[in-house]
Amino acid sequence: MRTSRIVPAAALSAIAALALAGCVDNSAAQNGGSPSSSPSIQVTKDDALAAALPEAVRSSGKLVIGMDDTYPPNEFKDAAGNPVGWEVDLANAIASKLGVKADFAIAKFDNIIPSVTGGKDDFGMSSFTDTTEREQQVDFVNYYSAGILWASAAGKTVDPNNACGLKVAAQTATYEDTDEVPAKSAACTQAGKPAIEVLRYDTQDDATNAVILGKADALSADSPVTLYAISKTDGKLQAAGETFDVAPYGLAVAKGSTLTPTLQKTVQALIDDGTYRAILDQWGVSDGAVTTAEVNAASKG
Repeated sequence: MRTSRIVPAAALSAIAALALAGCVDNSAAQNGGSPSSSPSIQVTKDDALAAALPEAVRSSGKLVIGMDDTYPPNEFKDAAGNPVGWEVDLANAIASKLGVKADFAIAKFDNIIPSVTGGKDDFGMSSFTDTTEREQQVDFVNYYSAGILWASAAGKTVDPNNACGLKVAAQTATYEDTDEVPAKSAACTQAGKPAIEVLRYDTQDDATNAVILGKADALSADSPVTLYAISKTDGKLQAAGETFDVAPYGLAVAKGSTLTPTLQKTVQALIDDGTYRAILDQWGVSDGAVTTAEVNAASKG
């Protein structure tokens, strides 16, 4: 289900770090005051949930989690190249609740779902928008609600609803790349107007820099990601329009896996005991918090 909701820019003020004079670089060497995974949030193991894990996971003592760590503040790299971000903290909390370790399998975004369906990863957690199309490949345990927000160069007026003929940057294989911008472009051509040219980049930093350098007229990304990018570019970017098309994020799990109900109950337990909200508050992204961990919410809309 998609509904319109405005996400205020103030929602990410807690994670705005040192502004950069040049192009954005979200490696942790540049991340100054950004939060990082914190041992201050303690998680207690739930023995009943742990006992429900598949035998292979219990035997290995770890959950292999597919992730693309190029989407700050959700997931990105620290100074040592390790993944950090609020989704990383939440993944670690899930693993701790289940009495195992989180083993992050870093990969390109579009390779994660194939790794899940092929049995290489136990699940994927990388800001996956739960869509009915993706639900044909995997099941989703929903844990957050995010919208889409465009950004343009400061002083440049861009209307996401009237963007025919523009160049729009997006990270490859994200919902914005595969669905949102192409749908807008199709509407343009059907109306006899120029198509929108989608400029695809492997990382969100590259998509952001394309706008700063004038290669693209705008970027499209999930709302917390766009607001974070704006906060990191020393006034070079501005929001273009308002947040729209709010939809759920989900943990991507192999279809029919016995792990799905265990993860659903684990996320719900973290919501109920306050751990989930503490993590989101720490990163300033609690605007998208949910109170119920659903399964395959997109198909229920």
